[in-house]
Amino acid sequence: MVKDGRTIFRKAYGMADLELGVPLQPDMVFRLGSITKQFTAAAILMLAQDGKLALQDPIEKYLPGYPTQGHVITIEHLLTHTSGIQSYTDMPGWMTSRVLSPMTVNELIDGFKKEPMQFAPGERFAYNNSAYVLLGAIVEKASGKTYEAFVNERIFRPLGMTASYYASTAPIIPRRVPGYTQEGGQPRNASYLSMTQPYAAGSLASTVDDLARWDASLYTEKLLTRASLDRAWTPFVLKNGKPTGYGYGWAVSKLRDRRAIEHGGGIFGFSTHALRLPDQRVFVAVLCNSDSPSTDPHYLAQKIAALAVGDPFPELVPVTLDARVLERYAGVYRIDETSTRTVSVEDGRIYTQRTGGERLEVRPSSATEFFYDKSFTYLRFVLDGAGGVTEMLMFRDGSDDPERAPRVGDVPAGRGVAKLDPALYDAYAGDYELAPGFVLTVTREGDRLMTQATGQEKVEVFPSSETEFFLKVVDAQITFVRGPGGSVDQLVLHQGGRDMPAKRKR
Repeated sequence: MVKDGRTIFRKAYGMADLELGVPLQPDMVFRLGSITKQFTAAAILMLAQDGKLALQDPIEKYLPGYPTQGHVITIEHLLTHTSGIQSYTDMPGWMTSRVLSPMTVNELIDGFKKEPMQFAPGERFAYNNSAYVLLGAIVEKASGKTYEAFVNERIFRPLGMTASYYASTAPIIPRRVPGYTQEGGQPRNASYLSMTQPYAAGSLASTVDDLARWDASLYTEKLLTRASLDRAWTPFVLKNGKPTGYGYGWAVSKLRDRRAIEHGGGIFGFSTHALRLPDQRVFVAVLCNSDSPSTDPHYLAQKIAALAVGDPFPELVPVTLDARVLERYAGVYRIDETSTRTVSVEDGRIYTQRTGGERLEVRPSSATEFFYDKSFTYLRFVLDGAGGVTEMLMFRDGSDDPERAPRVGDVPAGRGVAKLDPALYDAYAGDYELAPGFVLTVTREGDRLMTQATGQEKVEVFPSSETEFFLKVVDAQITFVRGPGGSVDQLVLHQGGRDMPAKRKR
């Protein structure tokens, strides 16, 4: 942690290499994941300052022939995750099979460029790794240098960031640590991925010391003018007038009612977060060589930063509530025109699940307030005079400005678990191919039906009818489809607003 230009806390915990028994040291090199995006955004802004491009330029100016499908997509749309282009990391099978293959930049772009647009540019915010791949390609076109060379020559070397790299797997990088994951509660070596694939969206590596040098430069105009930084740290506004909370390569928020500029990263084997409170001159970087750490680096960075400004988060203590109190909060709450949050109660515990997201337990701190473990986000239910629930207020990261979601209905009846003869499950067992190299395996285990996607953990699915099943851990459903002969020959996975058919292989 840095405050007022002085390092006041610098420490490493745990192991750098579990197989060799080497402990972590603060000067070791970690993959940054999506913290990379702020360097990519900076590269674009530097080229704009050089007069080599303009943020309102259509992307075809630098990517001739890119299929924009009748839309005008600008460089700014890419920077702000509002382009509507399909993010390749969300495509079925990509992160389990295709991610293994080394690709050129053009091959990477070819993999997603013909996918249908998700929405018109500027209409929605949807976090998008494809957009930052395209930004890397634009950096190369406008500068005449590779992305790696540009970042090295224009950012790392001028700032003395001697331990920062494009993290290719082949070169020897001094002090680089391996990454780990968790499987069945045990540490495992992280899965391989070709580092050609995260590219300008997530392929850089660095140390906490070099990140502090980068942060210090942002108080000067050595690389970026004050006007460029002001634009980068201003939330983009959608066509409907709503701000997104994201600028160019940085998220823009509040921490304990103070302006916060931050970004996290998650990549195979690593979790990271970098947070700055520019008005208090506080910077915190937390780098972890696990993609499934026991404590989220974002949470740690927030906690440390709040302590640094003398305004720590309150320690919330769970209380016990009667099941009848919990039940009154069950229902569906409307966040916006495309998203809801469903609140459900099961076995005396209460859960929330956003459209397309994971189901997460919340714990009560009072009769109307609930919090997530190891998070500063909490929610409050608003009651009317008769004790009925009218809306949910979500206070992200302890913000004083809540996201408001009115209650719009009960939990859908279709989510109830139907009683079926488990013998029916034998007809569904098999391998279903969602995409080349990406298979959903369905098995019967006693009276349970289990699914396991390539490279992922096995999870149970629950019947809502003879052919319709749902997952509890994520917002997803499966429909089994019978062919003309009566046997099941495919399934359809419904998730994130997409219907993805998969033919049965066996």
